Amino acid sequence: MAEKNKSRRFVSSEASPEELQFEASLRPRTLGDFTGQEKVKELLSVTIEAARLRGEAMDHVLLIGPPGLGKTTLATIIAAELGVPIDLSSGPLLQRKIDLTGILTNLRERQVFFIDEIHRLMPDVEEVLYSALEDFRIDVVIGQGPGARTHSLPLHRFTGVGATTRQGLLSAPLRSRFGLILYLKHYDVAEMTRIVMRAARLLETPIDADAAEEIARRSRGTPRIANRLLRRVRDFAQVRASGHVTLEVARDALDLLEVDCYGLDEVDKKIMLTILEKYGGGPVGLGTIAASTDEEPDTIEEVYEPYLMQLGFLDRTPRGRVGTPRAFEYFGVPLRPNYGQNRLF
Repeated sequence: MAEKNKSRRFVSSEASPEELQFEASLRPRTLGDFTGQEKVKELLSVTIEAARLRGEAMDHVLLIGPPGLGKTTLATIIAAELGVPIDLSSGPLLQRKIDLTGILTNLRERQVFFIDEIHRLMPDVEEVLYSALEDFRIDVVIGQGPGARTHSLPLHRFTGVGATTRQGLLSAPLRSRFGLILYLKHYDVAEMTRIVMRAARLLETPIDADAAEEIARRSRGTPRIANRLLRRVRDFAQVRASGHVTLEVARDALDLLEVDCYGLDEVDKKIMLTILEKYGGGPVGLGTIAASTDEEPDTIEEVYEPYLMQLGFLDRTPRGRVGTPRAFEYFGVPLRPNYGQNRLF
């Protein structure tokens, strides 16, 4: 049952190795191929060109935004545009100082070093990164006790790229080491449609423009989700419609997947119905919602809540989460007589 539920979570921030490989095959290679995020692309284009003209390592970049918007893709594009290799890692993988030290000392001149989920670095590992990003050196303590001494190891001048979905968890010292801080936002339907059309071309899947728009509309403004849905729609079309994705085929496939017109999946609905039906619309604490839905609190707060708030279905208050009148109407739950009496904004 757990595996079945996991397969239905199109909104999940976690990606299997198969999905990562699939996404990599669809990943844009240049800024020109990257759809949307126009301000981010313009700032990166100028910074990359300036670094190339000077023949120097580009300034460190921090990418902030929800999961699936293209932070890893932009890191690989930065390296490709600079014409240098890239080394990829993530905060949870760098558990010890020696892990990070080993990577940093092997970086080549101007190379890009990407750290995903940088907010999850351990404090002592993060401290190693301070001097590496600012002074391109690592301080190593040799010996113990009164005879201990500090030795500085010089590093090649590299470009550090960090990515985070939780900027509030970043420490001020770490944040200050990045010269360029960029915020990624959700894509609009027109941008998402172009992304779906491009992915379909790469997959050699015939698709009508209105079908691509339907998939885009239900993708929550997130390319990763669009790619996941496109794979399932492609499978459906191959079995039920000779491989051609029309609007009718796309709708039938997405309805079968239980992804509604807003892109809400079964986890979104479970969260909202818990708040609306079980707790009368709230306020209800995040921990209580997590226990009632058998979901992780961080996943609810980081992945699901932002989009539900964007749709106007959910509010965060000092006392907890509250369902809005619009949510009651959409999910077909009658308002309780005392709704709103305990809300505190």
